[in-house]
This record gives sequence, structure tokens and C-alpha cells, in this order.
Amino acid sequence: MIILKKNLILLVCVLSLLFSFCTKSNSNDKKLARVFDEYLYESDIKDIILSGINKKDSSIFVAAYIDNWIRQQLIFKQADNNLTKELKNFDKQLKEYENSLVIYTYEKELIKQKLDTIVSDKEITSYYEANSSNFELKDNIVNVIYVKLTINSASISKVRTLYKSDNPSDKKELTILCQKYAVNSSLEEDTWFYFSDLLKEIPIQTYNQEEYLNNHKYIEMQDSLYSYFVKINGFKIKESTSPLSMEKDNIRNIIVNKRKIKLIEEMHKDTYTKGQINKDFEKY
Repeated sequence: MIILKKNLILLVCVLSLLFSFCTKSNSNDKKLARVFDEYLYESDIKDIILSGINKKDSSIFVAAYIDNWIRQQLIFKQADNNLTKELKNFDKQLKEYENSLVIYTYEKELIKQKLDTIVSDKEITSYYEANSSNFELKDNIVNVIYVKLTINSASISKVRTLYKSDNPSDKKELTILCQKYAVNSSLEEDTWFYFSDLLKEIPIQTYNQEEYLNNHKYIEMQDSLYSYFVKINGFKIKESTSPLSMEKDNIRNIIVNKRKIKLIEEMHKDTYTKGQINKDFEKY
């Protein structure tokens, strides 16, 4: 309830700014508040009452809205009385904002229509190799497969044998067993996890992660509810270079973003050059 009320107040503050100058005169409309010669009417807030909230919260919302409307009107009146006509002339700012908004909308449509968002694995690999120093790990990571079973699962003994095997047929059998009996599992051998995330799933206790990883390859443990089987295929310590497989999505986004910037820059350059050729502008 406290969070809801805080969210309501925050929303009210925003809405007050939007609606602070939208009041109107209507003799048949119920007045909710007045500041000098400006009135807030019931119809001004009927469309902004949140649906799905109870009567008490609705009353809190309305009361807070009215109070913020009054504050905004009073501050506006004070500002209006104390600023000169020149300081209140916003024609230039409004025109600049309109121009920026038109340009932004055009650039967004240009990106939507012309931006190539397909990035090949070759491009990702090339970028990674050229910029590997930018992909420093902030935490230890592990390449593992793991299986989590209920403590009384009939498949425990079979999983204990299979999870260590590199034989393709054993891996296939383990996959089938996990689909049927595992509470949770990860069998993709090219998947990397932050070690801290693995600890949330597997109750490993260690005060020195690097030493633990150096001295363990197969981990079998259980608690009161589950049995756990972990095979560590590899690991990397923080401050070393993050593996490519962990950075693919990040690199893809970087490449697409660079293309986006280049597309916009080329449009600006081409537009200027065209205007120059056509004598669409002059410098005096």
C-alpha cells in the first residue's frame, strides 16, 4: 500500500505539470479549487483517475492532484508577475524544439527504413578480436553443465554416471533424463555463467572462488531437498578477457549502433552537399 501511494503521488506530480494550465470555465461543472481567477473543475480530472484502485486510494490521488495543481498555479502566477515580457517570450525556444523534434522524427524513420540490423558472426568475431581489451570480466565466470534433482529421484545413480561423460550417446541420454526428471538443468557446453549466479542455483560454499575453481572439476552435493551434479568445463577469473560467446549480443548492439550513427552522419553530410550544389543556402 505504501508503494502504491508513493507511485500515486509521483504520478500526480507529473500530471499536475501537464494539466496545470488546462482549466476551463463551465457553469455546470463542479469546482474543486481556485487560484486567483483560475478554477480546477471535476471534469479536468475525470479522465486521469486511475482505474482499478479502491475508493480510499482514489481519494488520496484526487487530494494530492488538487494540492499540486494549487501549488503549480501559485508558482506560475508568481513567476508571471515577476518576469518581464522579454523573459516570457518563448517563441525562439519553441521553434528550436519543434525543429529538433522534426529532425529527430525524420532520423528515426530513416533508421527504421534503411538501417541494416543483420550482423554476421564473422563481423562479431572480427570486432571482438580487434577490441578484446574492452571486454574485461568484472567477475569470475564458469563454463559448466549442471543437473538439479529431487533428493529421492530414481535417476540419481544414472545421472551420476552420465554427467561426467563426453560420449555423445551419454550426453543424449542425460538430456532425455533431465527433460523427464530434473528440477533444473543446463547442458549447453558453450554456455558461460557468472560464478555468483551459479551459486544462487547450486549451494556451493567457498570463501576463495579462484582456489575452489582450480581444485574442482566434478561437484556432487545435496541438501535436505535436492541433489546437485556439476561439471566444470572451464573458468575465467575476473579482470581476464570475457569469452566471445558471452559478448556476442553486446557486440552485435555495438555494431548496429555504429551503423546507426554512420547512417545519420551520412544523411547530414549528403543533405548539406545537396543544398550547396543546388544553392539552397548562402553564407553572408
